[in-house]
Amino acid sequence: MTPAWLDIAVVALYFTVLGGLCLCGMHRYTMVWLYWRNRKNTPKPKGTFAELPRVTVQLPIFNEMYVCERLIDAVCALDYPRDRMEIQVLDDSTDETVEISRKKVAEMRALGHDITWIHRTDRTGYKAGALAHGLRSSTADFVAVFDADFLPNPDFLKSTVHFFTDPGIGMVQARWEHINRDGSSLTQIQAIMLDGHFVVEHTARHRGGRFFNFNGTAGIWRRRAIEDGGGWEHDTLTEDLDLSYRAQLRGWRFVYLKDLASPSELPADINAFKTQQHRWAKGGVQTALKLLPSIWSAKIPWSVKFEATHHLGNYASFLGMVLMCLLILPSMIARRDLGWLQSMKWADAIVFMGAFASVLVFYGTSQIALGGNWLRRFLMFPLMLAVGVGMCLNNAKAVLEALMGHQTGFVRTPKHGLGAGAVQLAGKKYRGRSNVLAVVEFLFGIYFTCVCAIAAHFEMWGSLPFLALFPIGFFYVSGLSFAQAFGARKKNLTETTVTAEKAEPAAAR
Repeated sequence: MTPAWLDIAVVALYFTVLGGLCLCGMHRYTMVWLYWRNRKNTPKPKGTFAELPRVTVQLPIFNEMYVCERLIDAVCALDYPRDRMEIQVLDDSTDETVEISRKKVAEMRALGHDITWIHRTDRTGYKAGALAHGLRSSTADFVAVFDADFLPNPDFLKSTVHFFTDPGIGMVQARWEHINRDGSSLTQIQAIMLDGHFVVEHTARHRGGRFFNFNGTAGIWRRRAIEDGGGWEHDTLTEDLDLSYRAQLRGWRFVYLKDLASPSELPADINAFKTQQHRWAKGGVQTALKLLPSIWSAKIPWSVKFEATHHLGNYASFLGMVLMCLLILPSMIARRDLGWLQSMKWADAIVFMGAFASVLVFYGTSQIALGGNWLRRFLMFPLMLAVGVGMCLNNAKAVLEALMGHQTGFVRTPKHGLGAGAVQLAGKKYRGRSNVLAVVEFLFGIYFTCVCAIAAHFEMWGSLPFLALFPIGFFYVSGLSFAQAFGARKKNLTETTVTAEKAEPAAAR
């Protein structure tokens, strides 16, 4: 038996952490309220250019052999005068992509497009470095950026450039759309998660007068806003978020176009998804540490400061999730030892509902706003919640690395040229690898299976539906990590064997 004071401390800490997560959830209600309040305030250009301005379209790529050609094709098909549009293929690749992209650029140049191929062998600054390098040779006043997996619609430039007739506008961002949304349960979950960001959050922040960010792609900048904001810097892993806040602190205003969608591809490999989330989480905290002092000392409204603080620091909530995971079982045992089990057995369910209800309202709003068969998409919500829990170790690790100042390189999210059909990763390169974290996630799945069994034994029926999300999420994330990594490893072993057999002299066979 542990001392009563220790049991009380464990229970108090557990409900304090849960309460903190509920407060984070309250922010989602604020975003939903701002969204509904301003949903009809559709942004419109102040005027139109009598003569379309010159635009540079930058395409930063690194080892993207499956998607670089279709990207170049899509950008060359933009409905914009050829003498007004310059295309830069910023290729830092180290594999077959170099030759593929170089040939494609030569092909398009022969067809009359103003397109250049810029290859760096020194990847200093990674994507930020490539963008800055390309900007030095650009002659345009406006710069659009598309990542390798994007397929901009032909009207993109004409739908965005006229907003710059207002001299205070520094950047225009389009909404992401997903060509492989229905490819698998994983891509469906990611799409819903991103819908919350692009449909609700961005709209609420922009139309509610708060700061929001360029998402690294599917946006167009005024070159002077980039330069006035300090240019592309690579001391964080989210150079887009960093520059966005620096430019807005300098007084530049941004525009978000919810109704202008730019198609893209979601990572179908969960290890690639985990890499992406790790980069976003770590980069977000790095940017918070870098810019929050400037934000709070700036002469901007308090509402903007508070929203910026939550926006930049929201990934820190994953530390709270991990702490909650570790405290659930000790808290249950402590309440039993204190004789509080029966009187408090519904307490978890009530607080869990407070934490999860905001998630349902937030993402439910995004799906209803998008229209279509949103009821079918609602069926994915339980698994989405579970995967959100299952990703907490991955994201909490990223937050800790940022807080401790642990520096890592920019790891791009690999794409495989997937279409709207079912995911087909067999035979593809650029597959992510599972690591020791997947083992820890699997062990957490076992741990929470035991927690659910103990909760049932304690007759905590109200909490069981929520507790069940934990083993489901951890088993889903770890199991898919092992399965997809094994598939990639099996392919690599086969390729190695075939290569060795081909290299072996015939006489030796």
